[in-house]
Amino acid sequence: MKIIVAVAFILIIGSLASALIFLMRDKGKSNRTVQALALRVGFSVTLFILLLVAYKLGYIQPTGIR
Repeated sequence: MKIIVAVAFILIIGSLASALIFLMRDKGKSNRTVQALALRVGFSVTLFILLLVAYKLGYIQPTGIR
């Protein structure tokens, strides 16, 4: 489960970085920045739902503050 979450975070950060690169290169003339940010939002929502489902199925357990 840790690997899946780590990969999802890498995808989210990569999508955010690509949006920044598209913003700097295109200077607002194309929709690539918007598409990259929409993809980032999709990855984030998917990760959130995945964590909720994993908690409900018992794959992850809360550990509390130590």
